Amino acid sequence: MPVKNRFAEWLPEITEWRRDLHEHPEILFDTHRTAGIVAEKLKAFGCDEVVTGIGRTGVVGLIKGKSDTKGRVIGLRADMDALPIHEATGLDYASKTPGAMHACGHDGHTAMLLGAARYLAETRNFDGSVAVIFQPAEEGGGGGKEMCDDGMMERFGIQEVYGMHNWPGRPVGSFAIREGAFFAATDQFEITVTGRGGHAAKPQETVDPTVTAAHLVTMLQTIASRNADPVDQVVVSVTSIESSSHAFNVIPQKVHLKGTVRTMSVGMRALAEARLTAIADQVCAAMGGAAGVTYHKGYPCMVNHPEQTEFAADVARAVSGGCDDAPLVMGGEDFAFMLEERPGAYILVGNGEGASVHHPEYNFNDDAIPAGCSWLAEVVERRLPAA
Repeated sequence: MPVKNRFAEWLPEITEWRRDLHEHPEILFDTHRTAGIVAEKLKAFGCDEVVTGIGRTGVVGLIKGKSDTKGRVIGLRADMDALPIHEATGLDYASKTPGAMHACGHDGHTAMLLGAARYLAETRNFDGSVAVIFQPAEEGGGGGKEMCDDGMMERFGIQEVYGMHNWPGRPVGSFAIREGAFFAATDQFEITVTGRGGHAAKPQETVDPTVTAAHLVTMLQTIASRNADPVDQVVVSVTSIESSSHAFNVIPQKVHLKGTVRTMSVGMRALAEARLTAIADQVCAAMGGAAGVTYHKGYPCMVNHPEQTEFAADVARAVSGGCDDAPLVMGGEDFAFMLEERPGAYILVGNGEGASVHHPEYNFNDDAIPAGCSWLAEVVERRLPAA
């Protein structure tokens, strides 16, 4: 089963939807315009139920098949939010909102799921129901968790859930997937190094938190190089260092560090947190200062379920002729929360050559729409074969 002809026919129209969303990006939970457009279209398509305000600004549409002999329900999810980035694409349909941009392709994800919803509502060639899930706040807001905490899975009786993300660098419309741990857990930390400030010409009278912070940045790298099993994955990155003084001749009282920890297992996640806190405390104490550590748990590791992963790959092979093994991704994805609630799988669809996601020159490739829509629709038709 190659790309469905209907999606090739609808490509200009779905592309218009996508580009309109691109022009009007909305960040985190402030996806009111996007959610309104989604709900309006789902109602126009003839969805049996359309519910807004799930997880604050999420939308779910329920589409019933021609029959329902087993009471099965599958969820298909797309994210809707943009990023706080100034767009630099120069496109005719570039963002009209300063400081906001669809730099990760969520406009494309939303458009593809809308296209699939239109097709499924029109054909209904399946036995059971499908819940099309449009989620806000994937980019750091945990919108997936909010929707789950709002009782979405139970309310719609969702038994399995599937998601998709575009992937720059892969051939357009090709697919890749990975069983088990796929996207990393994403934690953040803040460390305040407190010393004793003074005149820069008299360092012997101070406890210099800048020097202490410099040692600390280096020592934190031993979590990966000396504490972790070499075959396990962990990234510890200090991404910001800020002093309480901005003068050339003042040794500051405090230095503030921020950073992120990325891991692929529960055990490594716990080890990294424990070692980061211990290293901060001990390095600062050895230098005569003190550390204040705040550790923020972010998204958990996203783990694809075995049976659903193989099924998703089979569908991808049917649509595009193949499905590659995807690499581990140290970026985060809050679809992880949905996969903790229900079995399912997350797949990558090729976006072609061009800027990477989260880059000001990134743009979703509209040529990927037919393949993405076809995979979403085929997941339903194959998992819920018509009676």
